[in-house]
Amino acid sequence: MLAVYKKELRGAFTSMFGYLFLTFLLALVGFYVYTFNLKLEYASIAYAINSVTMFFLLLVPMLTMRILSEEKKQKTDQLLFTSPVSVTRIVIGKYLALVSILLIAMLIISVYPHILARYGTVNMKVAYSNIAAFFLLGCAYLAIGLFVSALTESQIVAAILTFIVILFTLLADALKGMIPSDHAISVLVLAVLVFILAGIAFLMMKNWFVFGGLLVVGYAVLFGLYFWKETLYDGFLTKMLGWISLISRFDKFKYGLFDVAAYVYYLSIVFLFVFLTVQAIKKRRWS
Repeated sequence: MLAVYKKELRGAFTSMFGYLFLTFLLALVGFYVYTFNLKLEYASIAYAINSVTMFFLLLVPMLTMRILSEEKKQKTDQLLFTSPVSVTRIVIGKYLALVSILLIAMLIISVYPHILARYGTVNMKVAYSNIAAFFLLGCAYLAIGLFVSALTESQIVAAILTFIVILFTLLADALKGMIPSDHAISVLVLAVLVFILAGIAFLMMKNWFVFGGLLVVGYAVLFGLYFWKETLYDGFLTKMLGWISLISRFDKFKYGLFDVAAYVYYLSIVFLFVFLTVQAIKKRRWS
């Protein structure tokens, strides 16, 4: 695992993607710190960090698009599959390399509250709880990008799909007030979601039987519950969008609130998508 970690970390900076990620991220944070904290004289760094979260939309695909898709395209993943190192260790090594690049930026950003403290009063506990939440949010997005990269051999496709997924998580909270909450619309959207999930399973397993089986079971459960008690789906879409809105949980830190549940949520996202990545690669390994 350590060898994979070193290889990926070295590769990120050899290919310039690591430098570009750090440059853009730190430049954005620096710009907003200057705007909110120095120019507008806000005491909290949370406003600056909160403004940068939307740029994960561009930064994360840039960093993750090649992490597994390039191996798949160049067939070098076959060497990894035949190595004595387990798939889980390989995936964790690659993921930790991505997290390490983000951590470098976080260590630099962690100096900002002390710089700001020279010009006024800064609540250090609030500042560092914001920075920790920002780090975990980035880790969650990196895990999503890692999983998407495992599904395709095209870096461009991986980047576009990661962009779309992150965009959806950013817009999920806003969509809650735009989508009707009645049960009919909820069932229709869930039917589309079942199809998409079955499609993802097909990409992972390349098995039409699994695809068809998931559709049949998914639709049977979905419409069976609908005909049994249609009111179960009232407001379900709103709740679902709330579940997948990563950014809404980060907003609480902007107001100085400490939310342990948000930390747990981000860590759960990390474990979920790292696990899915491992399963996707294991399936390809034995295919």
